Formats: sequence, structure tokens, C-alpha cells
Amino acid sequence: MSTQTQDRPELPAQGPVKAQDKDWRGVAADGHEVTEEVSGLLKARSRRLLGELLRPHKKWVWILVAIVLVENAARLSIPYLVKVGIDSGIPPIKESGDTSVLYTIVAIAFGATIVQAISRRTFLVRSGRIGQDMLFEVRRRVFRHFQKLSPAFHDEYTSGRVISRQTSDMDAIYEMLETGFDGLVTAVLTLAGTAVLLLVLDVKLALVALLCFPFLLLLTNWFRRESATTYRTTREKVALVIVHFVESMLGIRAVQAFRREPRNQEIFDDVNDQYRLANLRAFRLVAWFMPGIKLIGNVTIAVVLLYGAYRAFHGEVTVGVLAAFLLYLRQFFEPMQEISQFYNTFQSASAALEKLSGVLEEKPGVPEPTDPVPLRDVRGETRFEGVEFSYVPGTPVLPGLDLVVPAGQTVALVGTTGAGKTTIAKLLSRFYDPMAGRVTLDGVDLRDLDEETLRHSVVMVTQENYMFGGTVADNIRFGRPEATMDQVIEATRAIGAHDFISRLPEGYDTDVANKGGRLSAGQRQLVAFARAFLADPDVLILDEATSSLDVPSERLVQHALRTILAERTAVIIAHRLSTVEIADRVLVLEHGRIVEDGSPADLIAAGHTADAEGRPGTGRFSALHDAWLDSLA
Repeated sequence: MSTQTQDRPELPAQGPVKAQDKDWRGVAADGHEVTEEVSGLLKARSRRLLGELLRPHKKWVWILVAIVLVENAARLSIPYLVKVGIDSGIPPIKESGDTSVLYTIVAIAFGATIVQAISRRTFLVRSGRIGQDMLFEVRRRVFRHFQKLSPAFHDEYTSGRVISRQTSDMDAIYEMLETGFDGLVTAVLTLAGTAVLLLVLDVKLALVALLCFPFLLLLTNWFRRESATTYRTTREKVALVIVHFVESMLGIRAVQAFRREPRNQEIFDDVNDQYRLANLRAFRLVAWFMPGIKLIGNVTIAVVLLYGAYRAFHGEVTVGVLAAFLLYLRQFFEPMQEISQFYNTFQSASAALEKLSGVLEEKPGVPEPTDPVPLRDVRGETRFEGVEFSYVPGTPVLPGLDLVVPAGQTVALVGTTGAGKTTIAKLLSRFYDPMAGRVTLDGVDLRDLDEETLRHSVVMVTQENYMFGGTVADNIRFGRPEATMDQVIEATRAIGAHDFISRLPEGYDTDVANKGGRLSAGQRQLVAFARAFLADPDVLILDEATSSLDVPSERLVQHALRTILAERTAVIIAHRLSTVEIADRVLVLEHGRIVEDGSPADLIAAGHTADAEGRPGTGRFSALHDAWLDSLA
């Protein structure tokens, strides 16, 4: 339950940056801490995801395999037709001038080329469609799952890493689907078919050619082993770059206000350099592997040519056989380079699949009930029954809270920072589940309510008042997309926002810009209240909803509050006692316990009443109220 960020590396305050990123499962970014057991689990997880994505296309996958077989058969027939043409077509021309055999062979070769071209096009079109369908599905799954995961997960999983999952990781998978599998399947079939045909043409020449195999196996195994580690590292490093960039841009005001640019640049240069070095390592591997394959291939062809020419000179093989053998041998080594290219894309995509499959297998912290309890005609009574909760084990925030909020009552929570006010709000919104006890709505445990019922019944308005891209009307409809414009206007009139919206350049169709930048803090707050009013929840939670407002804006919002809180259960968390005064009841919290409970007037009066010995009262809420009055003087 820790809210410590795991995505951002721990960086020293001075000196060279030594960032050591770990992914959210605890796997080291540099790959050296990945044990064989962990690596096996990661690969099994990514293979499982890949299998799930391919399953709907199983029929077409087999059809594509058949198409590839036809394509490769047509391509592999060409050298053999060359052999027949040389051995059977050219001698008759020399002896009798009959060119029919040669023309027939050329026609067959032309037909084979046409078949290869048609099957190739069919394969590319259909495989491309399957690849795009798979990418569409995995993007949809990741987006849907990220929305289901609890705030506890998103507290640890930074926005930059979320973006990395949907951008660079998706790009790596796309590259593999676009070129990787095609190259691999073609290469494997070419290798197998060519090897068989070499043995059919001449066993002795084939055995000479196969002498290169031990060297090929050693080089390929080395490349496979090294590239697995290298490409996992590149995925981690590019995530670091994206994370730092996104966090710096999201906090650009703080960065500029504290003149943090040089240090941020230093950190970015370091993570960027780590990514550069990881890519250079990958390029060096390819720079050894591809020329190595070409060297082995050329040496093998030269040896076979010398040995074949010697045997042809002594009449043991025909010139046509030797020519076909050399053409097949060339085809045999070309796929090895395609396999190296596939390893590049496959290892990068494999690392991306590991990340994506890990996210998709992350269990929501607040899972949906298997057998939800129906809840109709919600009154809004809420209860905390022996609720215990902590973010860090051994440090309880709520040691055992018992609280009843009757339907229709407005309750204000006050207390020092860390007293547990926001935690109560999060538990009531079911952003978290209690570790002991239960939170109920009309007597039903929140864990037994389905997501739709819970989100319709309980709405939380925070001090951030996040505005999404789009118009003012779009933002007001956020919790009720089907609402008509008349209903939107009715909601804004009720809470006093209609006038200022009407004065905007395009009224309700005004674009709010990035995060509502075209609106003031008070205006954003009123839009958020209109959003909540239109959603019409049974329980409304306001978490520091007026803390960032100036006095004129606060007065405007106070009027809206009285309207929006009428006839519904409400929980208000506020440090400004002007907001608390509209509550029916005030709870003063200390260390997760209720130390005072009563109406605002009663608590103030109790704090000012002398005790039996004539000493002035020392009520906590009364002291807070007096301090607030002094601050206004």
C-alpha cells in the first residue's frame, strides 16, 4: 500500500547521476538482476498475452501459413528450374536448335514468379490487418485496465510510465508485427526448404556446405543471449526518458519557479545518455552478427564453388547442378540476416510485451464483487464500522473508526494534516478498501456494490478540479454524458455558474484549454460543482474544494455549496471554517480518532464555556474557530 513512487530513480543531490531504475515488478532496468526464474516467468507471461491476442485470428493464421508455403515453394523452384534449363535446355539448342525445352522452363519460371508475387501480396495485406487488429485490442485492454486500477496503483505508477506503455512499447510491438513475423516465417521456411534441396541436388556438396553450421550456431546463440538482455535494457531506458520528460513538463511552473532547469537538464542528460548507450550496445551486437553471417556465408560459397568446379571438371556433377547449388546456398544465408533483423525487433517487442502483460495482470486494489448486491432508492446513510487502514504497514492512519452519517446530513471533517480526513473520503469513495472493518452505504458494504451503482451514488470533488480537453459543456457533462444542453444550463443556474459561462467568448462551447487554463480557480470550481450537481449523487464528498480560492470566489462558491448540498448526504473536508459553518455537524479528528463531534455552534459554545472550576473551555474546534477569526481581523 506504499505510496512511494517506484518509477522515478533515486538521484543524488549533487555530482554525477547514478539512476538505477527498477520496473514496477522490481526487475532491474540494466537486466543484471533478472534471474533465470524471473526471466522465465516474464517470458511465459508475455507469451500468454501474445497467444490471447492471436486466438481470434487462429483460422487466418493457418491460412497465412499455407500462403507462405506456396510463396516459398514458388521462390525455391527458381534455382531448380535454372538447373533444368542449363542441363536440359541448352544442350538441345547446341545440337538441334530446338528451343522448346528452354522456352518451357522460362515460362514455368515466369509462372512461379507470378504465383510468388500474388501470394506475397495476399500475405502482407492479411497479416497487416491481423497485426493492426492485435494492436487495437492490446491498446484497448491497456487503457481499460489502467482505468480500473485503483488510485493506490497510480500513486506508484507515474504518468510518464503510463505514456511509455501506450507509445514506445506499442511501437515496438507494431514493428515486430509489421516486419518481424513475416521475416521470421519466410526465413525459417527458406532455411528448411533450401537445406532439403541442397541434399537432393548433391549430398557431397551439401555436406561441405554444412561444415559452416557449427559456426552459425555459435554466433546465433551468442547473439540471442546478449540481445535478450540488451533489448530489455533499452525498453527500461526509454521509459526513464519519457518519465522524466513528462514529469518535468507537468511540473514546469515549479521547475521555473525554483530555477530547477539546470538540475533537471542534468538528470535528463544522464537518463538520455543511458538510453543512447543501451542503443549503441544493441547496434554493436548487430554490427558483429550481420557481418559475421555474411563472412561465413561468403567463405562457404567460395569453398563450395572450388569443390564443385573440381567435381564438374571431372564430370561428377553438371554445371546446372553447380549453378543451382550456388543459388540455393545464397538463398540459405540471406535469411540468416533476416533472422538477425527479427531478433532486433523481437527482443524489443518481447521486453515491451513483458511490461504490458505485467500491467494487464495487475489485480485492481478494489476489485469488482463477484455477486453484487442490488441497491435501489438510495437514501445516503453511510457508516464506518471498526475501520482500520494504513498506507505503510505498522503506521495506522485510522486505528479503528466508528462513524454514522445519517441520510441527508452534511458533515464537516476538520483537524491537522495527517489526522485522517482525506483517508476517510477515499475509503467512502472506495478508492481504497479498509484493512479491517467495513464502510457501508444504506447498510450495504461498498465492496458488495457494483462499480456503476457505487460511482452513481458517491461522487467526490477535489481541490484539483481537473478539467479535461473540450468545451465547458463537455466538462459539465463528464459524469452524465447523455445530459441535454437544457439540463446542463439548469445545473449551472442552480449553482450560480451560468452568468460567467455566458460571458465566455463562445459560451458553453468555449474550449477550456489545457487543464482548464482559460478559467480562473473559482470558475473551475463552479464548473466542478455543476458537474457534480448534474451527476446528482446520493453522497457528495468535497475534499478541500475551496482551499485554493480567493475571498470573492469563495463567496460565490459558498452560495453554490448550499444549493448542491441540499437534501443529500455530504462530507466536507476543509481548513477554511467559512465552509465548515454550513455543515450540520463537525467532526474534529486527531490521529484517525474523533475527538469532538457536534454542530458548529455547539462546539464553539462548548469551547467558550467555563468548566466547574471556572477555567475557560479548551475545545479544539473552538480554538480553530478563534484562530480563523483572528486571521480575518
